[in-house]
Parts: sequence; structure tokens; C-alpha cells
Amino acid sequence: MTILLKGGRVINPAENRDETADVLIENGKVKKIDRDISESEADRVISAKDCYVMPGFIDMHVHFRDPGYEQKEDIFSGMQAAAHGGYTTVLTMPNTRPAADNPDVIHYVHNKAKAGQCIHVLQVGAITKGQKGEELADIESLVEAGCPAISEDGKTVMDASLCMDAMAEAARLHIPVLAHCEDRNMVQKGVINEGEKSKEFGLPGIKNTVEDLIIARDIILAKETGAQLHLCHCSTKNSVWMVKSAKEVGVKVSAEVCPHHFTLSTDDMKEPDPNYKMNPPLRTKEDVQALKEGLRDGIMEVISTDHAPHTFDDKNCSMQEAPFGIVGLETAASLTYTELVLGGYLTPMKMAACMSYNPAGIIGIDKGDISEGKPADIVIFDPKKTYRIDKNTFASKGKNTPFDGREVTGRVKCTICDGEVVYMDEDEDQDED
Repeated sequence: MTILLKGGRVINPAENRDETADVLIENGKVKKIDRDISESEADRVISAKDCYVMPGFIDMHVHFRDPGYEQKEDIFSGMQAAAHGGYTTVLTMPNTRPAADNPDVIHYVHNKAKAGQCIHVLQVGAITKGQKGEELADIESLVEAGCPAISEDGKTVMDASLCMDAMAEAARLHIPVLAHCEDRNMVQKGVINEGEKSKEFGLPGIKNTVEDLIIARDIILAKETGAQLHLCHCSTKNSVWMVKSAKEVGVKVSAEVCPHHFTLSTDDMKEPDPNYKMNPPLRTKEDVQALKEGLRDGIMEVISTDHAPHTFDDKNCSMQEAPFGIVGLETAASLTYTELVLGGYLTPMKMAACMSYNPAGIIGIDKGDISEGKPADIVIFDPKKTYRIDKNTFASKGKNTPFDGREVTGRVKCTICDGEVVYMDEDEDQDED
């Protein structure tokens, strides 16, 4: 099918294009970008008037819980949630059951995703066998099976020597290491950020140092091994400073920030609500400001969600007992636009770079670019649409979000993957020709 996207503002960081134009899609690729392309050239016309037409978003950090925890999420529900949020490619973390430490799990996820015919799902490989932190997984076999990166997300490889060996192997195989930075010996039974709120709620706190120590260690190991290091879900002001300093001395390091960390602080927690419990925890306003400035200045170049669905029963308990994690795929674009673009920290071009072009470059995939001849992975985003987030409308099985009822501006109208429409906002159907 040939699809024509009519009259949108085409924003493509790969070629620094920002102009009103039509986009013609044919055989899964962008065939032509031009003004006033005739509707007669297409089988289907979708109005993109007053909307941004951007490369489909790429999330470097999601948990689809499959295999092993399908009651929380599975590949199919996760893909639908991603499509609703404008994502055409996601990287799923390896803390499944069994862990993604062998080619069989990699193939299972990739084959199930292909059967779903929705978006691209890339399974990240575990660093250690069973994610036990004792022995390296056969990383080369994981790469041969199609994993784009390795990570121990959900945990940290606490053995520095073992972590260094993993980075050396990743450097040899030319894949990035996605680092979950948390000193497990310092976390103890921490629940939320250490500060006034932890005292008010009578809950054990988690210091910034828990994250900062491992970031510093991993930067040193990356410098020593030449590995490409990507720091997951950074939440502290010191993380920005350390990434900036590391880049200045030539370390191959990149970093991501999640919408909840640049939108919420501990001050937003009015009560000990488990939907505000995530790892790393919400930090102070000072940390939030530093993260926003880090994204503005290009120090932190990726926005990821750390989408972590749980069942209602999982979270329907005390803050102390509840698991860490919130969902994020269906709210990330709106929160990013509201907080960072309208807030003056990012331009629409930089938003597209942080959510698509930059992740593609770090992973090394031919995505995040909608130039002519490139794969037609595209999101149409309406920057004028204002609405209230309603968790009950989520495609994800997980409804665990602190953003329920929050008013935001900007909404995904349509998601196209490999030239096929995989999501269309029901409210926008009437606008389609």
C-alpha cells in the first residue's frame, strides 16, 4: 500500500530538515518528501496538518516481562502500548524468567514480536548467566542471535573485575553496554529518595551516592576498555556532571533520562503512593533541574521510558512492600513535549533527536531517519492536542503510573512502522481522508 502523509511539519534530525511537506510512503520506505504531492499517487491519504511528522520513536529501555511474567505484560500488549506512544523500535531488558542470557530467549522474543506484526522489538542480552553476577554469559552467541546490546538491568554487576571483562567483550563485539548504576551494598532496604519525604513517611531512603558511585566506576571501566557505555535512567545532578566530564576526556559514554525523572520530584509525593515508587527514585528539584539542563545542553542525549508494568495487586500494598517501577510508553511523548519543549529546554528537532535519532546511532541501527529511501518508521504528533492522561485507556497491561489525571499537551496521532499504520488515534479518524 502507498500512503501519503499530507501537509505535516517534517522534522528529521538526520538531515536537519524542518519544513512543511508531504511524505509519500511505498513498499515500506519513504519514497518522496516534497510539497504538494498529488493524492492520486497514494492508496491512502492521512492528514498531518498542524502536526509534526518525525522518525518513529526508539526506546532503549523497556520491560515487556516476557517470558516469565506475562501477567504484567507480554510482547503483544507491550508492542501495542509502544505503538500508542509513537514508538516503532524498543529494546527489551533481560530480567525475564528465564533471563535473556542465551540465544533461545533472544530468538523467542524476536520471533514472537515478528508474529505480532506491529513494531520492532530488540531483545537485550544479559551480562551474566542468570543475572547472578557470578559468570559472564556467552555474549558472542547473544550477539550472533541478534541482541543489539548487553545489560544487567534490574541489577548491577557488582564485581568490578567481571564488569570490566564484560565491557572488554562488548568492545570487541562492537556493541554498547547499557548500565544500571546502583550500588546494591548501599541500597539496603531503601524505598524512596533520602530526604524530607523519607523522614515524613517514615521510610528508609536511597542516597544519590548509590547511583553516583557506580556511574563513576563504569565510566572508569569504559575508559580502560574502550567500551561504548550507555548509562540507563540517570536521576542525579552528579550524573550530568560526570557524563560531561567523561565526554571531555574522550570516554565513549551516552546517557538517558526518563520522563518521570525530569518531570517529578519528591515534592510531588503527597502520600506514600506505590505508583510513585521507581528505581532510581524520584529525586530533588535540584536534580530535576540538572537533568533538564543536561538534556538541553546535549550532555544527556537520550530520553527513554524504563517502562516497567506491574499488576494492580503488585502495587496494591504498602510503599515498603510494592515493587519498583512505573509504565511510561504511552505518556512519554506528551510529557516530553509538555515539560521540555513547551518548557523551553528542547526544540521539536531536539525532541526527535533524543527520542529517535540519537538512540538509533548508539545502537547502530538504520532507524531514526526518515530521509527518502529510508524505512518508513514514522510518528505523527499533534503538538496542540491537550488532554488528561487516563490510565484506563492504556494498551499496556500495566496501569501503574503517577501521571493518571495529569493534563498534558501534545499527543501521538498516528504511528507507522515499515510503511504500515500500527496505531491511529480514534479521535483523529475523522480527520483522515
